[in-house]
Amino acid sequence: MVRVPLTDEERERGERLGLALRDARAASSRSMVEVAAEAGISVETLRKIETGRIPTPAFFTVMAIADAVALPLDALRSAAEGGSEEVAEAS
Repeated sequence: MVRVPLTDEERERGERLGLALRDARAASSRSMVEVAAEAGISVETLRKIETGRIPTPAFFTVMAIADAVALPLDALRSAAEGGSEEVAEAS
């Protein structure tokens, strides 16, 4: 199976998702190690998601990270769509 390349918009959305998760982690004063351990993923995977290098992470991975930093999924969705100001207010 050949994977279709991501569009620029999909890559940008992945970058916004990563930024929102990183901002929520920083606001919660938790380290990457703590969040990754609680989410059940590697620190490297968390780093790649936060930097947009994995622009389309699995839903349950995103949900586990959001739970670890107490970020409501509605706020995360808004941030990924372009409304990042809600992330700081929600966390």
